[in-house]
Amino acid sequence: MRAINFKPTQCSHCYRCVRVCQVRAITVKDQQAQIMEDSCILCGDCLNECPQDAKTYVSDLEKVKKWISLEIPVVVSLAPSYHSLFSYKKPGQVFSALKRLGFTAVRETAEGAALVTNEYRKLLEQKTMANIITTCCPSVNLLIETYYPALIPYLAPVISPMTAHARLLKQEYGPDIKVVFIGPCISKKAEAYENDPQMDVDAVLNFHEVKQWLRKEQISVKACDPLPLPEQGPGANRLYPITGGILTSINSSDQCSGIPERETYRKFSVDGVANCIDLCEDLLTGDLSRCFIEMSACEGGCIQGPMTGKAKLARFRSRVELEEDVEPVPAEDALLHFDTEHFPMSRAFQDLSPNKAMPTEAQIRKILSKVGKFTKEDELDCGACGYPTCREKAIAVFQDKAEASMCIPYITEKAQSLANLILETSPNMTIVVDRELKILEFSKAAQKHFHLNHKEALETYLFQLIDTDDFEWVFEQKQSLHNKKVKFPDYGFTAIVNLVYIKKHDAVLAILIDITKEEEQAMEDYMKKLETVELAQKVIDKQMTVVQQIAGLLGETTAETKVTLTNMCKTLLDEDDE
Repeated sequence: MRAINFKPTQCSHCYRCVRVCQVRAITVKDQQAQIMEDSCILCGDCLNECPQDAKTYVSDLEKVKKWISLEIPVVVSLAPSYHSLFSYKKPGQVFSALKRLGFTAVRETAEGAALVTNEYRKLLEQKTMANIITTCCPSVNLLIETYYPALIPYLAPVISPMTAHARLLKQEYGPDIKVVFIGPCISKKAEAYENDPQMDVDAVLNFHEVKQWLRKEQISVKACDPLPLPEQGPGANRLYPITGGILTSINSSDQCSGIPERETYRKFSVDGVANCIDLCEDLLTGDLSRCFIEMSACEGGCIQGPMTGKAKLARFRSRVELEEDVEPVPAEDALLHFDTEHFPMSRAFQDLSPNKAMPTEAQIRKILSKVGKFTKEDELDCGACGYPTCREKAIAVFQDKAEASMCIPYITEKAQSLANLILETSPNMTIVVDRELKILEFSKAAQKHFHLNHKEALETYLFQLIDTDDFEWVFEQKQSLHNKKVKFPDYGFTAIVNLVYIKKHDAVLAILIDITKEEEQAMEDYMKKLETVELAQKVIDKQMTVVQQIAGLLGETTAETKVTLTNMCKTLLDEDDE
């Protein structure tokens, strides 16, 4: 079952998760980081380190609430790290608060740890294993199964305290109950749903979501009446959550049982994924033998688990508080005499290592060349991409775990080159100014038009060069201004001005398109039109003069004709009268 979800829309391709993942179980596709489930050991570092909350925990909370609403008996197995992660006056107040949420009963997972301690003692007495690695931490188990399968024979073939306790509870309360583990761990979910074929644990909650649930129900732990703790005290097994806690439990059990210290195995503890990896590398060499090793993926142990909440307690304070609450005494004998016939304490481990093909040297060089790394000197090994060396990143690219474009120095250099290329070659003038109108950027074309070199421009305020009313308007209105024609008579050119307000930097980007030639051509065309109009007007005027002259002549002729005809008619009339 997937324990961590991914929100691609929130991933800002910062590669922070790639950098913190000690086992490189993050793949990047289309600039989005994704978890490779077959390689992930569920340590939770990527979830806690993601600044955009692009990774989220898959919660069982609604399922648990539904069981409670249906009145199904639900029993809590409470991880002992609650001692340092809940604020209370008496431990019984935490039990009381959880009961008020609707749980049938609340028990400590440390009871199961007592059974596990007993199994570890048996292995130490048998002296048959070359080395013994504790198997309480599912992330450590996954680390060895996935990346160091040769060390599987060193894994103690013992179930975890969580699984042991769930089996104990179902024997005590009946097989129909629901067992819910509450703790600070992510990998417990994988253990419950994938590595336990019997499904002894029915759901896994973490301290962070339980605290949120209590707040939502307005339940104050400190205000609750404390419930009495179970009579069968797990003793020093409550120290399992801190580094060295398992060793303390075993030593306490040995001393109180009168068993002499076993000198055949050297005992030590290791915490933190990086340290666990280093130890595994040492174990592969065969330099270590006859060691009993307590391993935990979380630095400081489970009290520093990934699901303790964003605001973790100080590592050493948490340890001190837990040790103050717990006496280093062995578990009550009653805990060690349960009928284990129906829930065996053993488990097996398997090789889960993924088969990843390795590239040839030629293939590595080809991948490196894509990001401008042609020689050894070009390989900066800066680690910005999340991989410690350029070669390891190239191998990850070959294995489809990374993208060549993840190289930050290459991208930066490329971006700068492109930006410089645009500023150097664009015919348009590009100017960037801040709110004080100080010039921040001045392109090659701007330098040419304003007769100012780049260095001089960056020491100049724009109002020393031109009228800046439009710029000031853009700053005040925080709006852009487009396609305004402006003449710059002092510099002998005309331009189309576009001003863009850049909110993020509180700056204005100005792009000036020189249209001087176009304006001159337009004026030339206009003058030609005027000349044509004048010629036409002259022709019209001449024609009108001719017309008027013709009209004048026609008028005189017509008048003379009229007089002659009139006289002729009069003469004819006079003759008729006679």
